[in-house]
Amino acid sequence: KFEKEAAELGKGSFKYAWVLDKLKAERERGITIDIALWKFETPKYYVTVIDAPGHRDFIKNMITGTSQADCAILIIAAGTGEFEAGISKDGQTREHALLAYTLGVKQLIVAINKMDTTKWSEERYQEIIKETSNFIKKVGYNPKT
Repeated sequence: KFEKEAAELGKGSFKYAWVLDKLKAERERGITIDIALWKFETPKYYVTVIDAPGHRDFIKNMITGTSQADCAILIIAAGTGEFEAGISKDGQTREHALLAYTLGVKQLIVAINKMDTTKWSEERYQEIIKETSNFIKKVGYNPKT
């Protein structure tokens, strides 16, 4: 369903984001604006996924979502220039990691996105791991765990 709707609007690559991005503006602009919740249970845990915006204009909403979390997934774009912008002094990736830690989120999972844009480069992957580990350690996280 989402794949078809996304393709009809010329946003085929956003099909997975549309699972939680319900607002018309989110789908048109291709960004998360408001937090969205998705709940499920495993035999051991009751899980609530909080999809929080990453865009600078909606940082207040990101803080609202993150402040409710026990664990966060920090998604890093591997694209040339995107990664560097994210971890720069005023970058969103750096700001999100710092805010998550400050808001009491002690568990951080780092996911590297858009590796296809690097042709799945092992060298780029290792570079991102090294740089990311260095900066999240400075924030207060232990990259080894």
